[in-house]
Amino acid sequence: MTARIPVVLMLLALLQSAAAGPAPDRGSIAIRCGSLIDGIGETARARTTVVIKSGRFSHAGAEPAPADSEVLDLSAYTCLPGLIDTHVHIADHHGDTKDLRVFYSRNAEEQADISRHNAEATLLAGFTSVRSVGAYIAWAEIELRDRVNRGEVIGPRIQAAGIYLTIPGGGGDLLIPGVPEQDVPAQIRKGVARGPEQFREKAELAVRGGADLLKVIASGAVLAYGGVPGAPEMTPQEIATVVKVGHAAGIKVAAHAHGAQSIKEAILAGVDTIEHASLADDEAIALAADRRVAFSMDVYNGDYIATEGREEGWPEEFLRKNDETTEAQRQVFAKAYRAGVPLVYGTDAAVYPHGLNARQFEIMVQRGMSPMDAIRSATSVAAEYMGWGDRVGAIAAGRYGDLIAVRGDPLADIRFLQDVKVVIKGGVIYKQP
Repeated sequence: MTARIPVVLMLLALLQSAAAGPAPDRGSIAIRCGSLIDGIGETARARTTVVIKSGRFSHAGAEPAPADSEVLDLSAYTCLPGLIDTHVHIADHHGDTKDLRVFYSRNAEEQADISRHNAEATLLAGFTSVRSVGAYIAWAEIELRDRVNRGEVIGPRIQAAGIYLTIPGGGGDLLIPGVPEQDVPAQIRKGVARGPEQFREKAELAVRGGADLLKVIASGAVLAYGGVPGAPEMTPQEIATVVKVGHAAGIKVAAHAHGAQSIKEAILAGVDTIEHASLADDEAIALAADRRVAFSMDVYNGDYIATEGREEGWPEEFLRKNDETTEAQRQVFAKAYRAGVPLVYGTDAAVYPHGLNARQFEIMVQRGMSPMDAIRSATSVAAEYMGWGDRVGAIAAGRYGDLIAVRGDPLADIRFLQDVKVVIKGGVIYKQP
């Protein structure tokens, strides 16, 4: 029978009235897909019916929809698993980069409004799961994660890191030239430490605060004052201490690292993923491939910074560092792909507006990645490196019923993923034509 699907505003009202507990997106529906890319296979499947019951996939095949099911007819569309972005700053506003002093004065209500907007924009762009890799305003992303889970706001499934773990004056420390250190609010420096023992305490603080992963700043950042992108900051011993805390808690550790030396040190210290990897050398690439450590490389945002950043008046230091690393990172990406390094989809979203996450796919394919591998990097491969390989990332029985659809074939033109027409999370429709 023809489905009667509630509009998103009605759905939001229902979600906001839900009691605390498991995420309320537990719908049941049958979807007729014209074509299906399941996130695991090598080719697309034609004319497939996907069934979601109580929020999880139960079946995907050629059989007709069960007689008692609500049906969504997407026979003119290509269906895919909900996309995953492993590098977002979901509590941040992209305009903050122009003047980072905004973090010194932003109040809780303003922060909640920004976070809520980002969560909805990200979900409606087709990213039903994200790994949010740190926030200057401590715990903001963890609070957002919990609000999404309680059904108070619309948003993706969120893995949150909470605080940045960084050295004094490092790439994750919000010290700004001309601002005395004593004037910087303590809450935005909660992860600043020096020496293995201090980093152990800070890592344990993050775990107690509800972090789903830990984020270390292993080397200098592009969008940070002072320092050189890629210059080692945390020592191997400090990184290894954080890894020990994270793995003991059953959570993964991501390392922000641009330079070859810091990448190698972070891999040898036991981290699970490397963010950026802009200046990796052949030895670092080979080590990542051998240890099966994934690179999360935001190969699109350099274009945004170079154009919009200049128009918006971003700090000249940031623009210069971006120019120095953008092309280098894209060359590393192509070499890492050829070498067999696991590549997971990550956009550094918040450097540019949330909701534009999918623009990176085009650059990845331009730099030699096959469209199917690009899709897997944002579905099953990303899920594996998040530790969510049994929950999301594929249209497979038992996983959460997260599905998107586009009107076109992304294997022929990956840019179709920039215009997601249908978003279903946990069997509940959040967006449809």
